[in-house]
Amino acid sequence: MFKSREHFSGYEAGDRGGPGVGAAALTHAQMLGEPELFVHNRICSYAERFAAWKEAAWQRAQALDLAPDLAEDIGSARWFRGAGTLLGLTAVALAFWPDFAPLEAAPAMTIDPAARDEFRSQMIMPLALGADSGRHMGATQAVTPLHAAPERPRVEMVATLAPGDSFSRMLQRAGVGAGEAARVNGMIAGAISPGDIASGTRVDLVLGRRTGTDEARPLESLSFRARFDLEVAIDRRDSGLVLVPRQIRVDATPLRVRGIVGPSLYRSARNAGVPAHAVQQYLRTLATNGSFDGELAAGDTFDIIVAYKRAETGEAQAGDLLYAGLERGGKPRAQLLRWGANGQFFEASGVGESRSGLLAPVNGRIGSPFGMRRHPILGFARMHKGLDFKAGYGAPVYAVTDGRVTYAGRHGGHGNYIRLEHGGGLGTGYAHLSRFAVSSGAQVRRGQVIGYVGSTGLSTGPHLHYEMYRGGRAVNPASVQFVTRAQLSGQELAAFRARLASLKSVASGAALESLAPTRTAALDEPTREIDRVARVKPQG
Repeated sequence: MFKSREHFSGYEAGDRGGPGVGAAALTHAQMLGEPELFVHNRICSYAERFAAWKEAAWQRAQALDLAPDLAEDIGSARWFRGAGTLLGLTAVALAFWPDFAPLEAAPAMTIDPAARDEFRSQMIMPLALGADSGRHMGATQAVTPLHAAPERPRVEMVATLAPGDSFSRMLQRAGVGAGEAARVNGMIAGAISPGDIASGTRVDLVLGRRTGTDEARPLESLSFRARFDLEVAIDRRDSGLVLVPRQIRVDATPLRVRGIVGPSLYRSARNAGVPAHAVQQYLRTLATNGSFDGELAAGDTFDIIVAYKRAETGEAQAGDLLYAGLERGGKPRAQLLRWGANGQFFEASGVGESRSGLLAPVNGRIGSPFGMRRHPILGFARMHKGLDFKAGYGAPVYAVTDGRVTYAGRHGGHGNYIRLEHGGGLGTGYAHLSRFAVSSGAQVRRGQVIGYVGSTGLSTGPHLHYEMYRGGRAVNPASVQFVTRAQLSGQELAAFRARLASLKSVASGAALESLAPTRTAALDEPTREIDRVARVKPQG
């Protein structure tokens, strides 16, 4: 639209007397006029200056390099300049982001309060939210308002005794008054201690009509299975609440199962009817018995006897493994009988199960071995008479084998310390404990918790210092390997053999025979009316 400044340079030259060109320029100047020429020159000057500024800005931008490759020259000023550009652009993008929540489409129709109420009346609301949906007919003259809603004359329910709960608190939660719950608790104590009632016991309750809105419902009847061989019921009669206990006849014939091992001993025993926990005990007993060695053959015969109880009401209860036998070709390969208060298995000859090696006293790795070392607190070298196990504060400490607690208390630099004697001149010590789980003079078994890891005494942190003594002298616990076996003798051996013969005389499957439905004598006279007064539902 405008001519460049160079186009009018001829006009200036013509003005100075240049040949030819000045005439052409003068003609053009005369054509534009002086004001138009002045404006034209100013515009051209601004255009030139803008072009020069734009070129200089472009040169500076190229030299600045705001978007370099961030994979190159990491940590340089150029790299940080590029990182700043990236963060700035990210901030701008987030600033213009509409919202982080999902975009909601506009409703297809306008929902006014009347339409919302109509929709709600057609909904099915959950009970947790009141279930207040649906249409409700307005009251007419035929409706008579009530002063209070009528109550059910009787309420039948089942309450469950929770772990750690008391019987009286359970009754109060079910709606029985505090005074009556305490009276019932005292009555039940006449048949069985309330503390002996197992958690999870289900109690059938019947509550009667209450006399006032601010009073608890009276107890009409109560019944539950107190023990496997005892049912207890309480019934309200003219004289008040009456305790009605009833003994249940129980057959304790052990369950004996014999069968062929086959391709899988576990599957064969389970298919034969042996409980799962008894099969696991059987396998573990054979594995830990030192006299049994070798592999099981498919043609071997297993012989398993389990403690078993059957009530005349039809329930059955399987207990622990009593006898573990294994035969090959009609000859016994293993005969193990549970004997004694500790439940240890003994061979038919009276020799107890073998236990080799030592149990780790705590779950943790060894941090400091046995031998000379520089004491971390005292600062000089001295003999380290044990092994230090790294473990967290409060971790359980186990007895490495059977023994007797000869000391449990504070012991100098050992802090809280336990000393066990295992017989044969062998003893073990456990130091720096936070607290004890046994007391002096107690008998402990292998794997029993005797204390908990701490940092008492000369200790820089929670750990277990474990020592072993032989003949009163400290030895390296890692170098000791031994086998413990018990031996019965005298009258105890005779009683053991009599028990073994008695169990082996039990016929296979004899415990599963039908039990005649006869009941023993009741603890008191009202028991004869139990079936018609408050029928007790047995709990299996």
